[in-house]
Amino acid sequence: MRSLGFLNNLFKFSNPTFSLELSIRRMACSRFEYVKSFEQDDSILPNVWIVIRVDGKKFHKFSKTHDFEKPNDENALNVMNAAATAVMQEFRDIVLAYGQSDEYSFVFRKETTAFKRRSAKLLTYVTSLFSSSYVMQWPRWKSVPLAYAPCFDGRVVLYPSDENLRDYLSWRQADVHVNNLYNTAFWKLVLGKGLSNQQAEERLRGTFSADKNELLFQEFGINYNTLPAMYRKGTILLRKRVVDRKGRQAIVPLHEDLISSQFWKNHTEILGKYVPGSYSSPDGLPKLVEIQLNDNHSEQEDDQPQNKADIS
Repeated sequence: MRSLGFLNNLFKFSNPTFSLELSIRRMACSRFEYVKSFEQDDSILPNVWIVIRVDGKKFHKFSKTHDFEKPNDENALNVMNAAATAVMQEFRDIVLAYGQSDEYSFVFRKETTAFKRRSAKLLTYVTSLFSSSYVMQWPRWKSVPLAYAPCFDGRVVLYPSDENLRDYLSWRQADVHVNNLYNTAFWKLVLGKGLSNQQAEERLRGTFSADKNELLFQEFGINYNTLPAMYRKGTILLRKRVVDRKGRQAIVPLHEDLISSQFWKNHTEILGKYVPGSYSSPDGLPKLVEIQLNDNHSEQEDDQPQNKADIS
């Protein structure tokens, strides 16, 4: 009877693929492999909320070059929303994304094991995917050709408690209100009254929110609270079952007050058991949702969080 070793050698000889893989493994285990010891362990602590925030680099110049409408460009904001949707489609462990202006925050559930919770892997994957998706989505929403590629940086921040996470998101939404109210008043003075940028800045210096609201109403007949909610509150992306489409899952844009406790009562899946809630719109589905459903890129029907992304 031939020995087992002889049979193994015969298998290796007759299987060139196996021989190639064996050679590669032997090469990998070379004397140079010690350099791996210089890599730092950047594993994220267990049982904490992981927030990855991406932020546009020099977007003031970018928006000027591409003729963004002032104070808000609806289509440009929807490019951001579409890029963020692509990230959420890749990572089902993202329970919520919040965006405004040139930034987006992605909230991973506490239990995620994506990329073995390695900070650098998560950060680079989300940032690069968001950036490339922004470029891909641009022609769908904007008619002006891209003059150059946009750039986004990113950071990872950890929040140990639900309260910390809610406070973080409240902080970002409060930032929207402060900035948008100022920008709305500023550009009305510049474009509506013909003031220079410096004159508009001087006019608004030292004013409070009530002063800016009064200015908009008295001089331009604008009730700030009636402006589109996306401008005033930013965009919240949640995974929902779309009632209008037989419960198919999609990433839905909402423009709600997430500072209030009512928001968290309405969307209990964020902090609780992650089972997407239902969504219906009496005024018709947003374009962002229609695109997902028509492109057949809607989410899988199972309720268990999982990642399409490689977790190695």
